[in-house]
Amino acid sequence: PRYRPDWASLDARPLPPWFDQAKVGVFVHWGVFSVPAWGSEWFWWHWQGEHRADYERFVQRRYPPDTTYADFAPRFTACDFQPREWAQLFQRAGARYVVLTTKHHEGFTNWGSPVSWNWNSLDTGPHRDLVGELGQALRESNIRYGLYHSLLEWFNPLYLADKESGFKTQNFVLKKTMPELYDLVLKYKPDLIWSDGDWEAPESYWNSTSFLAWLYNDSPVKDTVVVNDRWCNNCSCRHGGYYNCADKYKPGTLPAHKWEMCSSIDKLSWGYRSNMNIAELMDEASIIEELVQTVSFGGNYLLNVGPTKEGVIVPIFQERLLALGRWLDTNGEAIYESKPWRVQMENSTDTVWYTSKGPVVYAIFLIWPLNNVLELSSPAPSPTTQVTMLGFAGTLKWQKSPGKGLLITLPYMLPSPLPPQSGWAVKLEGVK
Repeated sequence: PRYRPDWASLDARPLPPWFDQAKVGVFVHWGVFSVPAWGSEWFWWHWQGEHRADYERFVQRRYPPDTTYADFAPRFTACDFQPREWAQLFQRAGARYVVLTTKHHEGFTNWGSPVSWNWNSLDTGPHRDLVGELGQALRESNIRYGLYHSLLEWFNPLYLADKESGFKTQNFVLKKTMPELYDLVLKYKPDLIWSDGDWEAPESYWNSTSFLAWLYNDSPVKDTVVVNDRWCNNCSCRHGGYYNCADKYKPGTLPAHKWEMCSSIDKLSWGYRSNMNIAELMDEASIIEELVQTVSFGGNYLLNVGPTKEGVIVPIFQERLLALGRWLDTNGEAIYESKPWRVQMENSTDTVWYTSKGPVVYAIFLIWPLNNVLELSSPAPSPTTQVTMLGFAGTLKWQKSPGKGLLITLPYMLPSPLPPQSGWAVKLEGVK
């Protein structure tokens, strides 16, 4: 069908199935903000937009007088960027898709955008097509590629003039933001477009619906591309493809619409900052808990890292990603391609999260029960019920519990299951 440039028509497009099956993605925030690498990727805004004293002090102490944000660009060298190593890391992390910031709110483009003169990664800084190089490496590894793109640019004079007019003029949209979106799609044929920076202006300003109608009807990726919900100031959680709603969104009940939870290993920033400390990072157990919680409620989990200005993903981030990957090597069967079950979680004794695949139900628990007996109150057993545990050979003994549900005797694990191992999945066949 041809889609019309209005939400009623665009919202009716079925989501390409690969996205729901993928479940796990890695987000990468990388740009000129990786040069000061301090505070967060909102550095320019906090410094020049809000004139925060701590940011002004930081620049005075570290940089020559009269430094401007543009002066940071030549230092964004990406000199250690090895796209194949990144792709290999993301693959080992269990990521089925990767989303890169092609342009954050600073307006610097990580590819040679023809409408971003001298403020792009080919003309200055790395002198490389970062978007293209990572895309090629991901494609070789069979990982789907998503492009993050900010509609607004904090300090672009065209944008500021449009804002001044109450968004009655559209010079910025027609000369900068829209040409770039079309360019990204035609050049890199992304599997996903992760839009952001929509919140200040209405749809009538951004022309998002015209772009999406073209994307869905005539673009080279019309059958496979997936988009999120940040396309205008009241779109979030209402219009677009899948929903992000707020950053780090955690619904308490099963949403009716496909959604994605984006989270960052560094709890205080999406971009790299050199002043982070270990207490401000997510540990392995909280990452796995977020993943399980998200997937059992039908969401995808997009976990963010911020590379350095040289293009290094620091070892602590690598370690977290590899820990997630090791967990998924064992338990991925309960995650990838799964669907929410009729019960998503129960709090009988310890919290248990459920996923399903056809008639098979998976119960995932994050804390090992003290008496080695896992109590499940939701599944109803039958004479043919079989219980196994992912990563463990052999079947598990179970009995009907006095109330309803099952009592499962877990294998005796040596050494006794203490952290850092966190999260096990029991596979139930023949339950209702």
